[in-house]
Amino acid sequence: MNRKAVVVGATGLIGKELVELLLNNRAYVDVTLLVRRRAGITHPKLREMVIDFDLLEQSDVNLTGADVFCTLGTTIKKAGTQEAFRQVDFAYPLALGRMAKTQGAKQLLIVTAMGADTSSRFFYNRVKGEIEVALNGLGLPALHIFRPSLLLGNREEFRLGERIGSSLSRILSPLFSGRLRKYRPIQARSVAKAMLLAARSSQSGILVYQSDRIARTAEQT
Repeated sequence: MNRKAVVVGATGLIGKELVELLLNNRAYVDVTLLVRRRAGITHPKLREMVIDFDLLEQSDVNLTGADVFCTLGTTIKKAGTQEAFRQVDFAYPLALGRMAKTQGAKQLLIVTAMGADTSSRFFYNRVKGEIEVALNGLGLPALHIFRPSLLLGNREEFRLGERIGSSLSRILSPLFSGRLRKYRPIQARSVAKAMLLAARSSQSGILVYQSDRIARTAEQT
């Protein structure tokens, strides 16, 4: 009980679900959102800190003893350039990880991608792999890495490719069994549930959750 959570990426697909779960979980008495602009959420145990993420490590954010959740993520189309994408998906999470280490956070939980791989031909997956490796090297007490497959949920922004992929995946989902199970599309809320349960488990070390493991973990609730 009396746990403290800090969430970065609270307005995203997974982040919104995670914040709701944290606010309704009695174990958490303090939930802090680090945001660019106010999300408009009100709750007795919630507070928002509007910060400049380019100056994150110079902010007065306190991560001591906190469960730190990072659900930041963008697309190259939205970011505009590969450099801008890398800033959001690599530089900001790494800065957060360094702060978590130096300030004595209890653990860091981050969403990357199913195809995260530093040697990937795809820039998106390569950056996701690079942030995993960088965070692994910080020596955090506990690092939980979540690699979901195609995310399902209600996005505020329209993404044609994801909409088509989601429709096809729903139809083909029964074919994803056995070793292919990790490729099944997954609800954003399931990822949020798995993150919350992983945090509550208080395990140490580096733990990686492929999409099928995320789904199994979420079903424990």
